[in-house]
Amino acid sequence: MKKTNDPSTRIFDLLQFGEYGDVNPSITDSATYTFMQAITMSETFAGQQEGCYLYSRHWNPTNKYLADALAALEGTESAWVTASGMAAITCAILQLVKSGDHIVCAMTIYGGTFAFLYNYIKKFNIDVTFVDIRKLDDVSKAIRPNTKIIYTESMTNPLLQISDIPELAKIANEHGIKLMVDNTFTPMMISPARHGAHIVVHSMTKFINGKNDCVAGAICGDKEFIDALCDVNNGTAMLLGPSLEPLRSSSILKNLHTLHIRMKQHSKNAMYLAGKFKEYGAKIIYPGLPEHKGHEVMKKIMNPEFGFGAMIAIDMGTAARASRLMEAMELEGVGYLAVSLGYFKTLFSNSGKSTSSEVPEEIQREMGLSEGLIRFSVGLDNDIDRSWEKIKHCLDTMEN
Repeated sequence: MKKTNDPSTRIFDLLQFGEYGDVNPSITDSATYTFMQAITMSETFAGQQEGCYLYSRHWNPTNKYLADALAALEGTESAWVTASGMAAITCAILQLVKSGDHIVCAMTIYGGTFAFLYNYIKKFNIDVTFVDIRKLDDVSKAIRPNTKIIYTESMTNPLLQISDIPELAKIANEHGIKLMVDNTFTPMMISPARHGAHIVVHSMTKFINGKNDCVAGAICGDKEFIDALCDVNNGTAMLLGPSLEPLRSSSILKNLHTLHIRMKQHSKNAMYLAGKFKEYGAKIIYPGLPEHKGHEVMKKIMNPEFGFGAMIAIDMGTAARASRLMEAMELEGVGYLAVSLGYFKTLFSNSGKSTSSEVPEEIQREMGLSEGLIRFSVGLDNDIDRSWEKIKHCLDTMEN
């Protein structure tokens, strides 16, 4: 991995090939690794040997290729890959906190993360305060002497709120705590580490892999944090064991190299549909529209060539109306009524009844999550106008 001239930008030329000169790095099909000297094994267990592998739960060469590519993508010193996005999130959080600590968290986040922080982590005597992440004063006021993390998503799930990462980083640095950002919705579009985030996590299941054929996650951060995460004695990732299988790691690495092209097309299609929904009179949420409350913040932090992203949401008012529209769109061939995102086909689901169903209904109402909200992950359709005509037909049919 070769740095370009300006180290402050942390942009890398990625030069990776296999040991036989193969242009796709070789897949290491081993659980354990041999040593020619016993002392080298001892030093590797002690974390004193760079470039040595001892056991694939810790590191393996294939996963290292992918981790290096993700570090280059996010502009961090290092990275580690996991068997799911939730494994990345939970391992990174648990590495930083202990019993008696406190976390400040965005209220509007992925339902699985919300459930972990709202329900599960309590068993470790760790307290969490949920805030409207857009209200920076509220974030500052929520910090306590025992706070260790501010946790948010670049673009929150499912309400598509935009986190002001540079300002949140300032708050975190003032208090000597870590800003952790889930960048799953906005790879390439937003680079949290370049705006001051200390740790960036991903569900690679989504856009990074882009094919919905595997589950995987990633943790990106400085070398000290990643080394601690993988420490054989105290590392959360090492000891909890959420290892990514090397064959999957290799396929994700290949898919990663088309991410920049895919994100541009996803964003182009989403902007088109958002405009059409707006013209139609639907209650539309999309950060690319000037009336979105986070539009100016996103313009400030985004990498413009990749657009405003694939995620849009419309509010149909009731869960029943949302269900009718989604069922009609699936039959019409718009896409699939399915959770997840980042697929080449458009996916849509009623968030309050699916990916945010772990959030209690009273908190859903508090955060402004309508029971009729449909979240779209807009696909890579070549003829997006034809897709809109199908959606419009479904909408017209509902109104008749």
